[in-house]
Order: sequence, then C-alpha cells, then structure tokens
Amino acid sequence: MPDIQPLRTDHAPALLTFEQENRAYFAASIPDRGDDYFARFDEHLRDRLAEQAAGDCYFHVLVGAEDEVLGRINLVDVADGGAELGYRIAERAAGRGLATWAVRELCHLAAHRYGLTVLRAGTTLDNAASRAVLTRTGFTVVGERQFSGRPGLSYLRNLTQHPR
Repeated sequence: MPDIQPLRTDHAPALLTFEQENRAYFAASIPDRGDDYFARFDEHLRDRLAEQAAGDCYFHVLVGAEDEVLGRINLVDVADGGAELGYRIAERAAGRGLATWAVRELCHLAAHRYGLTVLRAGTTLDNAASRAVLTRTGFTVVGERQFSGRPGLSYLRNLTQHPR
C-alpha cells in the first residue's frame, strides 16, 4: 500500500498533477473545485497548510512508490474531539481497496495521533463506492444531507469503540 503522509509544501507538483488528471473523474461524484482552484493552486495550498499548522484540519496525501499522489484523505473542521473525514482516490487507483485501507489508517491516526473521538463523513446517494467504504470502515448512517443540491447521507464513527 502507499504511504499516508501529512500534506507538505513539497507535495505541490504531484498534488496538482493528481487534481488535474482526476478533475473530470471527481466531478462525476463530488462538486468540482472550479477553475479558480487550479489558477490559484499555490495560494490554496498555503491556506491548507496554515489550517493544518493551526490544528484546524489535518490534510494527508497517499503517496505511491514513484512519489506520485494516488489520493487525498483529510480531517477538516477539527473541534471538540471530532472532525469531518473527506477523501478522494485517483481514477487509476480506484477499485483496489485503497480507499478502505486509507480510511481505516486515518481513523487510527485520528484516534492515536490527533486525539479525536468521533469522525463525521458524508456522500451522495449515487456514490455507491464511497458508501461502501464508509460502511466497511465502521461508519453508520445518522441522517440525510444535501451536496450541492444532490441527495446524500451523513455518517458517524465513534473512534473510542472501534479505534481501527
């Protein structure tokens, strides 16, 4: 499996390539980042690193054997022992269990490195793969939610009951 690494400045070139190569693939199931994200990528990266340094978010990349970014997996809006989990896997790496592995690993990091006790997540109803990953990794449905006008589900995982 690839290595999960906290986001760093030197990830920028590989991360931008990952985002550009997978833009259409991601937009099929989650809202597109928009042209501004790519035009101001360095600025957006600096903002994310500042949020990470402040402890408001924990951003990670999945780095493959050739130092390529195969995915992102993040904990955002960290507060009161909880955070929102988000992840995206490159199209060429999808379907091999990478997302399930990465979510399990990040749950472990969330509990043991970051001291979190609960994670929230969500996905659209039409994203069967993401729903399956969340279910396989111990998340349970706790409600309905909208994602840019698309129906979805909210999930929760208590890390004190199932730390991995």
